[in-house]
Amino acid sequence: MLNVTFTYSAGLSSQLRPDDRPDVVFSGRSNVGKSSLINKLCNRKALARVSSKPGKTATINFFDAGSFNLVDLPGYGYAKVSKVEKLRWAELVEGYFAAGREIALVVQIIDMRHKPSADDMDMIRFLYDSGMPFIVVATKADKLNKSEYAAQLEQLTAILQPFEGVRLCPFSALKGDGAEQIEEAIMSSLV
Repeated sequence: MLNVTFTYSAGLSSQLRPDDRPDVVFSGRSNVGKSSLINKLCNRKALARVSSKPGKTATINFFDAGSFNLVDLPGYGYAKVSKVEKLRWAELVEGYFAAGREIALVVQIIDMRHKPSADDMDMIRFLYDSGMPFIVVATKADKLNKSEYAAQLEQLTAILQPFEGVRLCPFSALKGDGAEQIEEAIMSSLV
């Protein structure tokens, strides 16, 4: 389990603080289970705020994990957010990726129950094309029965096949399935 403490939140790219430690970044659309994944990996109930309202995390949240930072990006793709707010989020996230920080790994999160959204695919393409190290975590795996799980795993594997070498990790916040593989991927990215 990762041992982390909250450091600060940035609502604008100008609020990003310089840091010479590597970042492990969590990215995904609103309501995909990002906070639940972070909390499970850190064995904490409310380190990352879990909201019933999608689009609630409008800042980049930084956590101190000792030798690295854990970075929680705001969720993307929530329709009920104003255009102005969407532009601010875009500036914030683009500003983060353009800041020249050392990114050890991006944990790109998708919902295992569904085909990746256009926004998910845009993010995966961006990460792949920029050569950033990343894994894809498929959350909510426990919400599928055995045959649905197998079918979705097959579909996601086929969708991700063009992105050579990308690792897919099914995950359940409820059961903790997949947490060990994700933590292992994080630790090996920091070597």
